[in-house]
Amino acid sequence: MIDFKKIDLKQITTKQWIKAAVACLTYILFIVWVGNYWWLFLLPIIADVYITKIIPWTFWKKFENKYLYNIFSWMDAILFALVAVYFINNYAFQNYQIPSSSLEKSLLVGDYLLVSKVHYGPRVPMTPLSMPLVQHTFPWGGKSFSTAIQWDYRRLAGLDTIKSLDIVVFNFPAGDTVASRQPNPDYYQLCRHYGKQTIEKHPEQFGEIVWRPVDRRENYVKRCVGLPGDSLQIINKRIYINGEPQYEPTGLQFNYLVCTDGRAISDKQFEQLGVSVDDRALINKWSDGSAILKYLDYTPINGQYPPVYYLPLTAQAYKQIKGFPQVVSVINDPNLFTGKVFPQAFDNWTRDDYGPIYIPRKGATTPLTLENLPLYERIIHVYEGHDLTVKDSTIFIDGKQADSYTFAMNYFWMMGDNRHNSEDSRYWGYVPEDHIVGKPLFVWLSIDKDKSWFQSIRWSRLFKSVDNMK
Repeated sequence: MIDFKKIDLKQITTKQWIKAAVACLTYILFIVWVGNYWWLFLLPIIADVYITKIIPWTFWKKFENKYLYNIFSWMDAILFALVAVYFINNYAFQNYQIPSSSLEKSLLVGDYLLVSKVHYGPRVPMTPLSMPLVQHTFPWGGKSFSTAIQWDYRRLAGLDTIKSLDIVVFNFPAGDTVASRQPNPDYYQLCRHYGKQTIEKHPEQFGEIVWRPVDRRENYVKRCVGLPGDSLQIINKRIYINGEPQYEPTGLQFNYLVCTDGRAISDKQFEQLGVSVDDRALINKWSDGSAILKYLDYTPINGQYPPVYYLPLTAQAYKQIKGFPQVVSVINDPNLFTGKVFPQAFDNWTRDDYGPIYIPRKGATTPLTLENLPLYERIIHVYEGHDLTVKDSTIFIDGKQADSYTFAMNYFWMMGDNRHNSEDSRYWGYVPEDHIVGKPLFVWLSIDKDKSWFQSIRWSRLFKSVDNMK
């Protein structure tokens, strides 16, 4: 039993009092911000660390054995680092690496971003028992989080709100169910392509089917082109918001078929265009390349088809490539290499001619019919957790007949600037507000994997503001 009479407050130095006051005040302000006042019960422990020291927190410093002293010293440092990283990663900032070309030429593969969670308001962790710096799976395999404790969605006060054309990091909405050996494309696309039973019968190919909570799904980064309450439509590749054409980012690019006179496009020319090695697709080398070229009515030269490339180009690169001496023609992608878009029931929508579609706003009510139900069924059932059934052409929500629905959250429409090489909202729909992670601030490092060593660093991109990429 602790004898509080032996605690001599006179021996506590002014420096200790100041450190304790600063630590306790910081902790109290954090609790007020988070809004979970149960954490106040830990306040005496913080005071004890600096003042009373009833618990021997630094008992290991009295060890005479240097081996044990060093072990506990390292354990103390590692534990402190893990706790600090946990809170910084969850409530302040996070590192994010661009893995794919979906946002080129605004953000490039190999860009490392500092993502602010403070701007849009930090999201209180839904699965608080998790390892810092690991999203969902350890490098050696196995879950890096536990669902033993799960909290409801809640977002703290932020500095700003998402605006049109903001680049945003968010959790992948269709990433709730994942085939562990084939995480991309998502599980639902795999089911549509192979069939659910085929996937379940072949774990050696697809792996274990796992479920992930919202904050443990893959992080994606796209541009927000539609806000809650907006009506969005794409007409001949151009986005219209509420009937008005949207501003197009300077890095916007589309795919084209580039036919040559028999001479290949050189690496130097590709560098001039800004087309990476991964994006240099030569149709002639595809297994079905001859059939595609025949379908496109290209003419063979001496019995062989000339090199035909499938390339993403900005408006500037499009003008530039047309001036290359070996280029015969540059035509728009005829939508040969794209799958069905969201929702699957709407056969007449394509990635270049899409909608109109309403982006739900919190508190708004929309009529529900069998015709528009495919737009909202995932929102109702998955994102907002209601039981949704259709019986005898009648819609039931939580067992009650429904002819309308009121949304509980805001939703956003996210798309990549590399429009024909981007899996985005056109394919998997709305992004709920509880999936929003944060706002990228700047590129702190950029590595070009097509180059080696010192040349691979893109020095001109270091500390480049993401806000300027519009």
